Amino acid sequence: MLKVAKFGGSSMADAAHYKQVRDIVLSDPSRTVIVVSAAGKRFSNDYKITDLLYLCYAHIKYGVPCDSVFGTIRDRYLGIRDELQMDFPLEDDFDALFAEMKSGISEDRLVSRGEYFSAKLLSAYLGFEFVDSEHWVRFKFDGSVDQEASYEALCHAASGRKCVIPGFYGAMPDGHVKLMDRGGSDITGALAAAALDADVYENWTDVSGILMADPRIVKNAKTIGRITYSELRELSYIGAQVLHEATIFPVREKNIPLNIRNTNDPENPGTMIRDSFEDDLPTEGNLITGIAGRKGFTIVTITKNGMSSEVGAIRRILGIFENFNIAIHYAPSGVDCYSVVVENKQFDPCRYSCLAEIQKELSPDHIHVSENIAVVAVVGRKMVFRTGSSGRIFAALGESGVNIRMISQGPEELNIIIGMKERDYETAVRTLYERFIH
Repeated sequence: MLKVAKFGGSSMADAAHYKQVRDIVLSDPSRTVIVVSAAGKRFSNDYKITDLLYLCYAHIKYGVPCDSVFGTIRDRYLGIRDELQMDFPLEDDFDALFAEMKSGISEDRLVSRGEYFSAKLLSAYLGFEFVDSEHWVRFKFDGSVDQEASYEALCHAASGRKCVIPGFYGAMPDGHVKLMDRGGSDITGALAAAALDADVYENWTDVSGILMADPRIVKNAKTIGRITYSELRELSYIGAQVLHEATIFPVREKNIPLNIRNTNDPENPGTMIRDSFEDDLPTEGNLITGIAGRKGFTIVTITKNGMSSEVGAIRRILGIFENFNIAIHYAPSGVDCYSVVVENKQFDPCRYSCLAEIQKELSPDHIHVSENIAVVAVVGRKMVFRTGSSGRIFAALGESGVNIRMISQGPEELNIIIGMKERDYETAVRTLYERFIH
């Protein structure tokens, strides 16, 4: 059994959390490969180390002294070391980094040092080896990860060893450090799990898994115990705050289970994510796995008599939105009408130009624009087994006074997408949770 465990910034924030991480790692001998983020916030108005490093680079770029900011970063890590009563020299590394900053350093290399110092410190604390991501995460010249080369390099560096790896960065073909997107430590962990063919990829954070609904709308929302990768994709697409999308691909590709856990509540099993769950029965558990949604959409409906028989009409509509660089999220249709659901932030800047182009190209009988639309996704792999699932959902919303403006459902019946006025959004989410999740 091999587990790759990634600990986020909140889990690396201070000495107390380092102790929690050590206890978690050492409690299970199969947790042999550990990936870490830079130290996160200790309290609400604290600073993340990554943000301070970006600030340091901004000071350097504009010729402003950054001694004070750098000193804060240095003191943070030395303070963690001293509180853990470790005899581990970090001063020379910080002195060398400061000298490098004065002589010239790239933004990516400087910002990557947050993860670097976290990993160096934790590896010494655990008695594990330090494996620098600079030596195994390989990027191609186009900035994408070279998975084949990266996997081979990590297998050589870490196979059979207990090690700690810094997340968030790797190296370009010329050796220069390159950062991943924010959330990159999640990606590093997934790459490590895939490279080593781990049995489980554990992602430790400050929440006990994925919630069934937005806790800002539904108080004490339950945690999703088990969810498929397909369901997770549906929830994250519509707005659920889960994992970075690139995190999913490497482990899903190799069918490696992903377990989201809480560092502050290690006994909680969290959320387990797999391709499928063989013991799921049609009548077992909740109808709905989770509910997600967001505001800020517009529905544009084009109506024209005979449009359903007009070859190429839909292609021309889609092409117009593509030309204006507007992504179409959903596209419900009728016999002689076609609707597109788009985000306000993309549509509003070119609204009138786009509508004028539709008028010019299609000469429709009518164009109707519905603003202030919210979209809610009801996601559940078991809905396909339940006759009347859609009817029950629509009836519950109707009883709560929610006027449905748009419905979309894929052929796999994994989700039901419902559009409504933004004023009904919170009511819809609460109604669906209270009626179908128990």
